[in-house]
Amino acid sequence: MTVSVALAGCTGSIGRQTVEVVAADPDRYRIDAVSVGSSVADAVQVVASTGARVLAVADEAARFAARDMLNDAGMVRVEVVDDLAPVCSEVDVVVNAVVGFAGLDITVATLAAGRRLALANKESLIAAGPVVQPLRATPGAELIPVDSEHSALHQCLRSGTPGAGEVERLILTASGGPFRGRTLDELSQVRRQDALAHPTWAMGPKITVDSSTLMNKGLEVIEAHELFAVPYDCIDVVVHPQSVVHSMVEFTDASTIAQLSMPDMRLPIAYALAWPQRGGTPFGRIDWATVGSLTFERPDRDTFRCLDLAIAAGRMGGDAPAVLSAANEVAVEAFLDGHLGWAAISDVVSRVLDAHDVAVPGTVGDVIDADRRGRIAATAVVAQMAA
Repeated sequence: MTVSVALAGCTGSIGRQTVEVVAADPDRYRIDAVSVGSSVADAVQVVASTGARVLAVADEAARFAARDMLNDAGMVRVEVVDDLAPVCSEVDVVVNAVVGFAGLDITVATLAAGRRLALANKESLIAAGPVVQPLRATPGAELIPVDSEHSALHQCLRSGTPGAGEVERLILTASGGPFRGRTLDELSQVRRQDALAHPTWAMGPKITVDSSTLMNKGLEVIEAHELFAVPYDCIDVVVHPQSVVHSMVEFTDASTIAQLSMPDMRLPIAYALAWPQRGGTPFGRIDWATVGSLTFERPDRDTFRCLDLAIAAGRMGGDAPAVLSAANEVAVEAFLDGHLGWAAISDVVSRVLDAHDVAVPGTVGDVIDADRRGRIAATAVVAQMAA
């Protein structure tokens, strides 16, 4: 039976690689619907290559342009809509590859419809954990992580089939990003292009900057807590520059199971699409004769403050992770636009968190409001720093 797929965020890094995974096994998967924010020229190419029947375009002006492009190309059968969420109930798997908080609607719609969610959009789970968690109990709903680290943990837990109380620690690995080993003084003048030069992964700008500050790893700690219900005290981070060991699970008898592959996001994408089976294409295969040494070290928490800021927000709970995520998005955007220094990203997030009074969100509207307040507060802090 062919697995039908809806792909939210089809033109980003994960979206493009999802198209490659499907193309590698066309008898097993088909893409029925895709979404995009405003990059409609690229989205129309995705529609043409996949045969998708629905294209959702968030931007109104871009939506009209997409209709014209599809008509000009003779693809009049394609339905152009404003929102992918209603389509989530019509497919087997939804890949949420939207960047940032904007992916929340797709996460909620997919789980509420009782469908499998292949989640690459960590912010929606992190920011809206109290709202998303109950939806995971919807009959038929499945949440399979696409982040390489959480996919690795999922695979390790699957392989270990632990009983109650048998998991001692989850160990997330971090590449260390482009600035591993450098001091704050050395990082005071880094530029956009420096932060975007990731040594092992090809990712979008926002996620790549998050990797350089270790905010990405802090968000992943929160995500691991939400996904696997493991206490924060039992989640560790180690720096592993080779990015071959993607994460590990240590059990109470000190036995540790790790998932290894060469850095290739197509592997965790294929894993989420094929669940509970395995994919058939060997993405990320290791040549064991040439892989070389695998090394591990502790993260520099003094230089890369975002790691502990994220964990602190996770421990605070409630809407604190939503505020953290929003403040970080604003700070990263300001850095990418040249309005803020790299080292100031953590300063913005810290000041916003320090001033925040935690509340427990009960609805998606509460999460959206927390996100809004976090963005307002962060924008004000950035303006003060830039003045």
